Amino acid sequence: MSAELDLSPPDVPEPTFLESLLRYGLFLGAIFQLICILAILIPNSSKGHEQEETNEATDGKTAEQMKKSKGPVTQIRQKLKKESKKKR
Repeated sequence: MSAELDLSPPDVPEPTFLESLLRYGLFLGAIFQLICILAILIPNSSKGHEQEETNEATDGKTAEQMKKSKGPVTQIRQKLKKESKKKR
């Protein structure tokens, strides 16, 4: 029985062009993801200060816009509540 065992390595076919393309595409995608993660973890200090200044300037404007937009929304909610109470 031991003489009948075939211990030679299995025949592995050569990878096709599409298989090679897929393999290298996956490697490139993994490298791209690592670069994106590193870009998040390692902040750029010169851009951070500029963004903070612009955010402070726009915060005042957005707060005013939020206050203006909340007025009509609360009125609509109140009307809906009153209508639902009338239906009961």
